[in-house]
Order: sequence, then structure tokens, then C-alpha cells
Amino acid sequence: MGQPTLILASASPRRRELIARLGVTPDAIAPADIDETPAKGELPRDYAKRMAREKAEAAASPDGFVLAGDTVVAAGRRILPKAEDEAAARKCLELLSGRRHRVLSAIALRAPDGSVRERLSETIVQFKRLSSDEIDAYIASGEWDGKAGGYAIQGIAEGLISRIQGSHSGVVGLPLYETRALLKAAGFPIA
Repeated sequence: MGQPTLILASASPRRRELIARLGVTPDAIAPADIDETPAKGELPRDYAKRMAREKAEAAASPDGFVLAGDTVVAAGRRILPKAEDEAAARKCLELLSGRRHRVLSAIALRAPDGSVRERLSETIVQFKRLSSDEIDAYIASGEWDGKAGGYAIQGIAEGLISRIQGSHSGVVGLPLYETRALLKAAGFPIA
């Protein structure tokens, strides 16, 4: 039997770049089309894990492994949205300004036999107190578009972050330490 295949259940170019750092190239990209609405009262940690698991199941293949992930920005028990417009991005940045928040990056790996393994990375991120000019400049950059919590740590927002405790790659969208451990534990060949 040949090397097992890996399907990445994500359209995110950042996840593709990150998994390549592990020396892994997905055999296919199959973004999962699922309802990403949080359940009433669902906590951020539970939501992130559920989304990753549901994406892995939605892209399931009997011929290979399916890796899916979800990244959630949480302020307390509140799940921040993916910023789809300037108003949402501004609201997120104003909320996060000068305070700590959590970034939960869940991954799920579905094996060909249907078993699912999961891992969760939790990172604490703190923004400096942002001036209205800094928020305006960040909004003007467009970097926030479609990003959980209205920012992308891998871009100019990194210069606005005073502290990070945890996984930088998890904040970007795929926690590499956890992903590597998950693949190895499932028997997927990785160096």
C-alpha cells in the first residue's frame, strides 16, 4: 500500500503555507461548507472544537486522512466574528484594544477508518491600547477582511500586539506543534 493521502479541509492559503512548514503537502484541498453559527450559549473552546470536527467530517474521504481546523478569537465568553465589513472590524479592534484575549485554534484529523483525533491550542494575545488613528490605519489596510476578531497577526497587526503567550502559528490559523503531534499519533508519515 502506498503513502496515505491527506485532504486539507480549508480554503485558507495561510493553512496551506503553515502545513508546508511541516514538510507536508496536501493531496487535495476540499473546503468544508458547513453552518458556522455558534449554538446558543456555546462557549468559545467548545465552538472551535465542534467546527474543526464538523469540517473534518464534511470533507471525509474513505481513501485518506482529512485535516480541518478552526480559529476562534474570544473576549471572555464572547466569540468574536470574522470581520466581513469595516464596521465589524472596527468594533472588534475597539473591544480588543489594550486588553488580553484568547485565540483558540482547534484541529481535527479524520482517519480513513472514520476515527477522529482532535487537539486545541489556546494562545493569549494582548493588543496595546489602540488610538483611533491606529484603528483607522489598520481598517484602511484591508488586512482585517474575513479574519476572526478583525485582525491578522501575520501582518501589520503584529506591530500592535504587545504580548503573546502560546502558539503564533495557532493565531495565524494552524497550530504547528499540535498538528505535527496529531499527524504522528495517527500514523501519518511526517519527519
